[in-house]
Amino acid sequence: MSNLLLYSIPLFIIAMVVEGHWLKRHPAALGYEKRDATASITMGLFNVILSGLLKLVPIPLFVWLYDHRIVDIGSAWWTWIVLVFAEDLCYYWFHRVHHEVRVLWGCHVNHHSSRYFNLSTALRQPLLTPITGPMFWAPLLLIGFRPEAVLLAQAVSLLYQFWIHTELVDRLGPLEWFMNTPSHHRVHHGKNLAYLDKNHGGIFIVWDRLFGSFAPEAERVVYGLTKDIETFNLISISFHELAAIGRDVQRAPTLAAKVGYVLAPPGWSHDGSTLTATQLQRAARRSPPAPPPTS
Repeated sequence: MSNLLLYSIPLFIIAMVVEGHWLKRHPAALGYEKRDATASITMGLFNVILSGLLKLVPIPLFVWLYDHRIVDIGSAWWTWIVLVFAEDLCYYWFHRVHHEVRVLWGCHVNHHSSRYFNLSTALRQPLLTPITGPMFWAPLLLIGFRPEAVLLAQAVSLLYQFWIHTELVDRLGPLEWFMNTPSHHRVHHGKNLAYLDKNHGGIFIVWDRLFGSFAPEAERVVYGLTKDIETFNLISISFHELAAIGRDVQRAPTLAAKVGYVLAPPGWSHDGSTLTATQLQRAARRSPPAPPPTS
């Protein structure tokens, strides 16, 4: 998988240069910020290197699971079509759970930490998800997909997701109904209340529509975190949320609260002083609309 991504680096660079020139002629778009883009690109390179080293984690696991497969799907041409959809379903749940379990969010959050949205943002990849992620693809091995096929499908999915990190592309007509598009992924990176924890799909958006996590791009997207970080330091970007979890666990008054700060959704608090995205969205739906202004 890492080799495929390495071979794609020249295409990534060309695409970012083209996008950068386009954005200069469209001032309504956020464009690039030098320090932000540098941090994203550097983290992407570190992720490729680390993923290569950490193949020692998923490959033996994938081989062991395949050796203990329950069924054998075979290798006919149609199994590749099944694999593309099955891998994307696994990715959907990997992605969604990493938004809904705080310790896993702590591993994934750096991908959302940029207040810009461009192709360099796609490279701001997490450093720890190569460790936390492989278990989500275990079902594919157990139904008989070969380990190398699963790794290839993962790489194809990651490459697909590069181009959807852009403001250059608007809506794509009928494709918006079943494919993940730049419009859908802009929503995913938004900190607007209505957009929190939405549109987790990789290649396809059908899973979000089926499982109730879809939101269309309606209002202009504000990118970043609900509590933005004011740093371009790679260590801080990568580990700031895990450090915050540690502080919350240390201050928690009971064992149940300590566990909550690790396993509950981001925003959960034992005393209700902070709320999760779901709680905030429910509260907003219950609130009466604001009265029209009086003349």
